[in-house]
Amino acid sequence: MYETEANIRTETSDQIPPEVLRELSELQGKIKRRTILPWSEHCTECVSPTCYSTCDLYSQREDGRCRRFVDGMVRIEYAPAFNHYLLKIRFKQWGKLWTPGNIRLQPIVRAEKLETRDYRLGTALFRLPLPDPVRKSVVAKRYSFKKRMALRRPYAGDVPTCFLLECFNPSGRKVQLSFTVRPLGAKATTPFHQLIEITPGFQTVRIPYSEIARQIDGSSPFHLEIIPNEIQEEMTLYFGLMEFVEEFQHSYTKTNNVKCVVWDLDNTLWDGILAEDGEERLRLRSEVVSVIKELDRRGILNSIASKNNYDDAMRVLKKFQVDDFFLCPQISWSPKGAAVTAIASQLNISADSILFVDDTDFELQQVKAASPQTRVVNARYSSAILEFPECQVPVTMESMERRKMYQLEGVRQNLAHNFKNDYKSFLRDCDIRLMIRPLTQEVLERVHELTQRTNQMNFSGNRYDRGVLKDILRNPYLDTYVLSCQDRFGSYGTIGFGLVDRREPRLTDLMFSCRVQSKRVEHAFLAFLLRKYILAMGVDFHANYRKSPRNLPSGQVFADLGMREVGVEDGVTDLIFLTDQLIPQDEIITITVQKGAQQIG
Repeated sequence: MYETEANIRTETSDQIPPEVLRELSELQGKIKRRTILPWSEHCTECVSPTCYSTCDLYSQREDGRCRRFVDGMVRIEYAPAFNHYLLKIRFKQWGKLWTPGNIRLQPIVRAEKLETRDYRLGTALFRLPLPDPVRKSVVAKRYSFKKRMALRRPYAGDVPTCFLLECFNPSGRKVQLSFTVRPLGAKATTPFHQLIEITPGFQTVRIPYSEIARQIDGSSPFHLEIIPNEIQEEMTLYFGLMEFVEEFQHSYTKTNNVKCVVWDLDNTLWDGILAEDGEERLRLRSEVVSVIKELDRRGILNSIASKNNYDDAMRVLKKFQVDDFFLCPQISWSPKGAAVTAIASQLNISADSILFVDDTDFELQQVKAASPQTRVVNARYSSAILEFPECQVPVTMESMERRKMYQLEGVRQNLAHNFKNDYKSFLRDCDIRLMIRPLTQEVLERVHELTQRTNQMNFSGNRYDRGVLKDILRNPYLDTYVLSCQDRFGSYGTIGFGLVDRREPRLTDLMFSCRVQSKRVEHAFLAFLLRKYILAMGVDFHANYRKSPRNLPSGQVFADLGMREVGVEDGVTDLIFLTDQLIPQDEIITITVQKGAQQIG
């Protein structure tokens, strides 16, 4: 939060490099709570109001105070950023960022709501047609109120993880920032001070709260300042989040790509409320439909979580001719957190691969409370979803058909009920065919997409970029296996990738799309590898398996085939299948091998 009462200038994000914009969105879904510090422009040598008439550097701003940043605090809207905007600051000599504050933490949705309300109120006050003396008085009282609120004592038990600072340095030289926390009150101690070095480019700086707490009593308010050192001329920096935060555990890991966007209906997909306004008064939001269609083209699924009567809502969706875009819609009067969980379960994807869109803070917070890993975004930022880094995925012919593949899976599941408890008979009736071919340049893009998306059936944990895949193609010792699958209902497309180092031999990588989970495809492929290498080379066959909570259920396939653990190194379990063991064969899957995938040597 900043001085919107005296700063209303805005600029576009076009001036920020694309790679920096991508990094600015990586905090999404990683922070549980945050403070709301009222940052302002200040002077390191301030003795106001005396200096207003004696200082050569004094430059009056709209409220009569000193303008210490060339253009003030310039707001750059960028919805994918954690707090949805950046501050562009051109520092002058003696300029500093300053705020009163405490470590009072707010839930993310509430913090966003309070900050949005402050921004609207502050800009409205700035634009009111008031006489200058009245304007100055109103603005001063408004900011004084914000400072008083910031100096309240924090809630008992509030403990942030760290002070987090996002900063983009567009210059070609390093910049040193002095970060200082000055305690207030009669028992004030020596300030906490740390020097932060901002190299050219983007940085996320974390100062552990435990280090600050050794010197500062967090139960009392303080002043906090960020000062660029040794400014001889104007210097520009861009700031994202500057707050004390409580991060989720393991929040430093890279955010997974979005696999499904779950949409609210009322005042999100359409203008109006179905239950109150009636079907005829609803107006479909064409800009949202455009986002949904592009997500669908990218292979990102769409679903619905809405509090409405199911039949009524589906009738409107069909009327607008958009019903076919949504998989597993959850339309009822139940909590939306449960609806999102049900969608994840039915699509067989994890909660952290879902993005939930709604127009009300209550629903966003309820979903976040029910499923902390699920990312949420207010519907007013719907048009920016396509720019979110986690929605930047490779587009292939198969990704464009992904929704249809899931719809076919629904047909399969309905038929499976007819076989009751005889699941293997159902699989045989499906006539599942597995096609095996080597990695080539023609399928490299689809394999790259697969390595980036797989979680539940990724047994190595690797996510190869295109360069690594090209290196694999050139390695004479690595046998590659690209797997595609189909049954009598239709094609699953490319669903797996395997990598065997033939010198041992050892399966170093194995990953499958969750679309074929529990269909015995992984059993058939592993049995194929065992027959191929053991019969041809007459030696034991090894496999690497990096266990994780997500792939543990799928990892049962190794035990099903009789592979046993012989050791663990650097988190990777070494599995072995001995030459004298009987290779299982359930004769459910028909395998076809393309020329080049069968030969050894």
